[in-house]
Amino acid sequence: MSSAASTVLRAIAPLLPRRSDYADLKHTWKTDIIAGVTVGVVALPLALAFGVSSGVGAEAGLITAIVAGLIAAIFGGSNVQVSGPTGAMVVVLAPIVASHGVGSVMIVSVMAGVILVVAGAMRLGRTVGYIPWPVIEGFTVGIGIIIFLQQVPGALGVSGEGRSTSAVVAAFQSAADAKVPDVLYSLGVVIVVAAIMLILSAKLPKAPASFVAILIVSVVAALAGLPLATIGELPSSLPLPALPAVPLGALPALVGPAFAVAALAAIESLLSVRVASSMADTGPYNADRELVGQGLASVASGMFGGMPATGAIARTAVNVRTGARTRMAAIVHALALLAVVYLAANVVSEIPLAALAGVLMVTAARMISPRIIKLVMGSTRSDALVFVITIVVTVAFDLIVAVGIGIAVTAFFALRALSRASGIHREELRGPAQPGDDKIALFRLDGSLFFGAAERVLESVSTYEGVKVVILRMSQVQRVDATGAHTLSELVTSLERSGITVLIKGIRQEHTHVFQQLGVMSSLRHENHIFDDLGPAIAHARSHVARLEPSTT
Repeated sequence: MSSAASTVLRAIAPLLPRRSDYADLKHTWKTDIIAGVTVGVVALPLALAFGVSSGVGAEAGLITAIVAGLIAAIFGGSNVQVSGPTGAMVVVLAPIVASHGVGSVMIVSVMAGVILVVAGAMRLGRTVGYIPWPVIEGFTVGIGIIIFLQQVPGALGVSGEGRSTSAVVAAFQSAADAKVPDVLYSLGVVIVVAAIMLILSAKLPKAPASFVAILIVSVVAALAGLPLATIGELPSSLPLPALPAVPLGALPALVGPAFAVAALAAIESLLSVRVASSMADTGPYNADRELVGQGLASVASGMFGGMPATGAIARTAVNVRTGARTRMAAIVHALALLAVVYLAANVVSEIPLAALAGVLMVTAARMISPRIIKLVMGSTRSDALVFVITIVVTVAFDLIVAVGIGIAVTAFFALRALSRASGIHREELRGPAQPGDDKIALFRLDGSLFFGAAERVLESVSTYEGVKVVILRMSQVQRVDATGAHTLSELVTSLERSGITVLIKGIRQEHTHVFQQLGVMSSLRHENHIFDDLGPAIAHARSHVARLEPSTT
């Protein structure tokens, strides 16, 4: 094997499945199987509901949970991550369906999957760690609000077709179109489903509350012959994989949505594995491999007629809490859903859509944690503002815009705080006072000399009159950027041009290059005006003033 091939193999090896993924299986296989079946039961109603809510249909949701769930379990970077359709993805997909049609979702799924694989190969998995906590919590709350509003048509028994792509507007339109008695039947189903889920969750936390609620409501609705819209026909087998047929001219319009879907899949999946790793000792996770696994899962899902998938925080949490320790649990979850397709498709097709709306409304409400809201709002004013802005933008526009604006606002406040922490202070000269000391200004620069603080340095130094020598102490400067170095160069040039000699003390070694490149050194009157210690700098300043004194008398 050539050295180049060996290098490539070593680079991609951490991103590939390995035998060690199942090293503990001989000790954990029983609990992994139990956890997998439990998660499968929990995932079934959610997969169906998310498929319907996104506009691609219950079939696509179920296919995604099976195909993407299996591929991500094998190729992903976590031992316990459970993947499939999620509420956050529904929020992004619904406008895509409205604008480009149902068929576009499969194409977007494949394109987004390829983007994720490339991102994983480029080792971009850790970048999600740079997303601030208030932004994460803000778009989580925003997602919850949107998911809840998206269920209003189903909860009121009206069709969601032909309505605005805005969840807020569509909810009001649906309320205006609701008619008695249909709305009473649908709302009754939603209320019963919510009540069963809440009671079971309180009394039997480990019970699959959503599954039990849908089972009870579906049986009662069928026996009573209630006039409720149902899921409708589902396939009794998986379709054969095929590349989505799409005219080449339509692809450019889907590039933007594909990147949006990929960004969301990366964020949600990596957040999910972070949460899972904090819940139990389930082994380390590989963020880059997780991106590759999610990318392959979305590619496979799109080829089977499904939708883009992400790691599902709720299902992953159930998986961990029920004892899962290896990726076999997530594999069993996908196989359990596959058994539903082949053995119970006719039964599942009779589930009322209002029951699915009820499940998602409860799920959405649980995403909005009063405790988290209280924590964020009680932290700092800037974090609270970022949190609120992210929620508003998520609901009004979309998730990716919200995350981008949230990060930008956070960066603004962080830079402002960093700028305020960066100061310039005039100090007294060391040693006994000497004649002419009033013509020497010693300034200490602290913190960061960057674009947010550089202008303040210029303003501070320029306010002193009658000064003949300025000493700049730089040893306390921690960070310097190009703007800061350029502004310092302009400051030195301006002072020297006005007849003030500038001495610089304590330039750190790591800052020397940027200062040299941007002309700080060359703007000094003499190359000997750079000092390592303060004492020689003060002595030089005093001797310089002493030489000037006779010419001023």
